Amino acid sequence: MIHVKEARFVKSASKLDESTPEGISEVAFIGRSNVGKSSLINALSNRKDLAKSSSTPGKTRLINFFHVTLTQDETAFTLQWVDLPGFGYARVSHSMKDEWQKNLTEYLKKRVSIRLFLHLVDARHPFLENDKAVHDYLHDVVRPDQTILRIFTKADKLTQSEISVIKKHYPDALLVSSSRKKGIEQLLAQIFNVVFGAQL
Repeated sequence: MIHVKEARFVKSASKLDESTPEGISEVAFIGRSNVGKSSLINALSNRKDLAKSSSTPGKTRLINFFHVTLTQDETAFTLQWVDLPGFGYARVSHSMKDEWQKNLTEYLKKRVSIRLFLHLVDARHPFLENDKAVHDYLHDVVRPDQTILRIFTKADKLTQSEISVIKKHYPDALLVSSSRKKGIEQLLAQIFNVVFGAQL
């Protein structure tokens, strides 16, 4: 059984060279604005207010780092959650959006510490083109020592038939609900397995 012993905010960065030092394995959360990244980080960390969600979708333009200590059988493991800027709704100028995109792309391509990408998809809208584009992009840049997991958020808002449609198209789909803690334990176990190579 995996437990979160500690989770704390470390810093925000607007670009790669402002990031925390390399060395600690990272789990990068990427997804559309309003997909529920902050809520999922809080649910995984067992904290209500660790990651702050904005009332304005797309407002968070910084890369946010959180130091996390996990325990299994009293052995401690450290990693970082990395909350990446959401894409989609941001009402910003084209020049700002281009700069933002450039910084995010540089981080995704050059950050050595990333071990796992969690691509979050709103379960209510599972087939959007920009989600497909992000998934394809991640597959283009992923290294042999990195893994991509597609996570469907807000699963509590689906009917059983809607869940069946997702599972038909994505057999390995992991559906989670941050508000009801559905799938959170399973996701935490998968993260632990990927990052630390442990078979639970």
